[in-house]
Amino acid sequence: MAIPVETFFLGPEGAGTLQARIQQMIAEGILSGRYAKGERLPSSRSLAAHLGVSRMTVTLAYADLLANDYLEARQRSGYYISATAPEPPRFASRPPATSSIDWSRALGRRYTGGATPERPLNWADYPYPFLYGQTDPKLFDHANWRHCAMRALGTRDFHAQATDYYDQDDPQLIEFIARHTLPRRGILAEPDEILVTMGAQNALWLTAQVLLTQRRTAVVEDPCYHGLRDILTQSRCHTAAVPVDARGLPPDLLPDHADVIFTTPSHQCPTNATMPMARRRALLSKARDMEALIVEDDYEFEMAFLNAPSPSLKSLDRDGRVIYVGSFSKSIFPGLRLGYLVGPRPFIREARALRASVLRHPPGLMQRTAAYFLSLGHYDSLIRRMSRAYAERRRVMEAALAQHGLTVAGRGVHGGSSIWMRAPEGVDMGAVALTLRRQGVLIEPGASFFHGDAPPRNYYRLAYSSIPSERIGAGLALIADALPD
Repeated sequence: MAIPVETFFLGPEGAGTLQARIQQMIAEGILSGRYAKGERLPSSRSLAAHLGVSRMTVTLAYADLLANDYLEARQRSGYYISATAPEPPRFASRPPATSSIDWSRALGRRYTGGATPERPLNWADYPYPFLYGQTDPKLFDHANWRHCAMRALGTRDFHAQATDYYDQDDPQLIEFIARHTLPRRGILAEPDEILVTMGAQNALWLTAQVLLTQRRTAVVEDPCYHGLRDILTQSRCHTAAVPVDARGLPPDLLPDHADVIFTTPSHQCPTNATMPMARRRALLSKARDMEALIVEDDYEFEMAFLNAPSPSLKSLDRDGRVIYVGSFSKSIFPGLRLGYLVGPRPFIREARALRASVLRHPPGLMQRTAAYFLSLGHYDSLIRRMSRAYAERRRVMEAALAQHGLTVAGRGVHGGSSIWMRAPEGVDMGAVALTLRRQGVLIEPGASFFHGDAPPRNYYRLAYSSIPSERIGAGLALIADALPD
């Protein structure tokens, strides 16, 4: 019996070469029981025509499956599912459970259903990816990163990668953060005031766990980073959302009482507003009167290619009430997952103990590799290269936005890697995003950034960190066509 060619298809989310994907498709069909032993596969010519690939690609895939005993070849007849192909898994039947578990009560906390949206893992396969926080491999310094990784893997650094630091970090990375990274933001800190984290997300989680309880109140910006809002929801603290304006978080709108204020003063997320110096001082003064702590998320200060970045809030702090969150994941690559917390010793001591109980410390190999990449000057070179590319992409995007009449709601005065957009009233950018995705365009609908049950749905974010300049215009044209006049 022949297997119809129509039952074969390559999903759009697949990874790897076409040959590997065809192999996986057939192997999964055998292991799932869809294709039975002795059934004949379509000819390489017909399957190639059906899938839209070369005949050689299918022939090589068949040859590998033949070598692995998934298929057998019969002279002048074709390829068949082998009689000795792996068997589909068989599970012993068991009687139905006599009692059921009420998981709505059994789950102590619920971590699903948060505000953080899902993203396609194969975003790079789309021609117009306007997604924030992704890296462009063409800009990255692959050779020097590989050199630093090989150096960190060497015998001389074996202790750094293999040891259990328990609650400590790689001293070379801590030294670089203290002596080079933080002074650029006007921050002076000793090593025991710094803690390496698994990215800024982990830093925010540690901070919320240490500082907040169900009886305490956290202030967030509205709109704000959706990952932070999920963290605070899971902590079960009280949350007060304060609307931001063109200058960021307004201190005079803060509630009369709060325990922790979360803010992104240098580059508000997602509106890109920059808090002026007078407002920063007013915020510090208001926090002092409220006896509140401030958590400053300085997630994108390196991308200041238009103007010099404003001084960090922590650099102005004289009371020790500002906790600073930084990250290398945005500027090096997202998968690095290295960030850091800077704060008073009592806070860092508690955060360090919590981190040790959960994950000990970030992997020593990654810390030492990053330390070399930073200290040997490769990081600074990478930032300069990214800044030049982002400046050009920003210029192209600004021109195309004006050409197509798209409305900008917020742009970073210092640079950054995205522009906050507003569609006409009544437009649901979530629905528009689904339509655009089918045309190869990826955007970020803005509703998930807002607090409340009925957020505005006509905002969206366009990033230019992962799309080359030559594709920006065509991508924005498709966005403009998808929006009502």
